[in-house]
Amino acid sequence: MRFDLVDLRLFVAVAEARSITHGAERSALALASASARIKGMEVALGVPLLKRERRGVELTAAGESLLDHARIVLHDIEALQGDLAAYARGMKAHIHMLSNTAGMSEHLPKVLSAYLVQNPNISINVEERESPHIGQAIASGVADIGLAAGHVVPDNLERFAFCDDRLILVTPPADPFNGRRQIDYREVLDRDFVGLSEGSALQDHIASHAARQGKRIRLRARVRTFDAVCQMVEAGVGVAMMPEVAARRAMKTMKVGLVRIRDAWTQRQLVVCMRSFKALPRPAQQLVQHLRASASI
Repeated sequence: MRFDLVDLRLFVAVAEARSITHGAERSALALASASARIKGMEVALGVPLLKRERRGVELTAAGESLLDHARIVLHDIEALQGDLAAYARGMKAHIHMLSNTAGMSEHLPKVLSAYLVQNPNISINVEERESPHIGQAIASGVADIGLAAGHVVPDNLERFAFCDDRLILVTPPADPFNGRRQIDYREVLDRDFVGLSEGSALQDHIASHAARQGKRIRLRARVRTFDAVCQMVEAGVGVAMMPEVAARRAMKTMKVGLVRIRDAWTQRQLVVCMRSFKALPRPAQQLVQHLRASASI
């Protein structure tokens, strides 16, 4: 069984496009050459990788397995190339990390800053995604390390608890909900909301739970930061949901109310996850150790 990187890149392109024709175009290969390469992989493995249909292709179970492994191999190759190229720029390593919105804006900046100051030859790219997508991406080799809500991280990933991250309702001054210790999420779904900008993983997460109750959040405004959200809530534009740590920080300078949500999905614990600590590059292992030492649980 001998595959080269061209084979693996082609297979990933075909799998993502669900088309040999489009996969060949993405890989800059002639259709005949691409078809021959895919067929050669199937012959070498002794199993079909694709179900060929009139409107494209579907992956077989073996194809799904190969796709996962191919992504991991290609990610490791890209990491290798990036690390070696970084030597020429005086940079020794680059770490790719995924995080949900709360982790990215509230929990990671101070922790990562300390690590980067201690390690001037290392760079970190933190990409925001929803927690369920983070676990899937780490398992597929898209990034080295993830910070996500623990209850949606796949069991096959290594992880450790990093911090609690409760979501809480933020209300304007003199709001009817103020004074209540807790409230059900469904009780607030008829209110106007202030939310984060389009593409926010947290905002998409909150909206998805409204959809499960047959509701759609009425967003009157979308802004980029939690502080901006709280300023609009203080002015009476609407209510908002955000991590409690961000809401309590805003409460020190703004006149807003905080009400806890009873729903279990708002009681979250963030975990640091990875495919395998031993398989991580040395700089990523050092970052994981730093995150473990900085955990608040």
